[in-house]
Amino acid sequence: MPPIVNYEDLHAWQKAMDLAVLVYRLTEGFPRREWYGLAHQMRKSAVSVPSNIAEGHRQRHGAYVRHLWISLGSHGELSTQSEVAFRLQYVVDAKKVELKQLLGEVGRLTRGLLNAVDTGR
Repeated sequence: MPPIVNYEDLHAWQKAMDLAVLVYRLTEGFPRREWYGLAHQMRKSAVSVPSNIAEGHRQRHGAYVRHLWISLGSHGELSTQSEVAFRLQYVVDAKKVELKQLLGEVGRLTRGLLNAVDTGR
């Protein structure tokens, strides 16, 4: 495994970026009435996940842990907002499966990073 030089080397950040791009693409197809509602909220949450991983990585240990918790909070928001989109059938079939799988992977990776940073004092 190559050394981690900056946040872009973190697998959690890379997958969180993939998630943000997927959310942007999926929300393009939402009804116009949702562009400033659910679509906007999902986009904000999705961008917050990798943003907080990156911001935390650039700071001291305590701030890093705090930003990873914020990232996980945004991940929780996005998971809930995605469930609303599923129930409204804005995201269905293969795209629903893809979003659920990527959400799960990003959550596991971010929690793993938090555990590694928090115990690696």
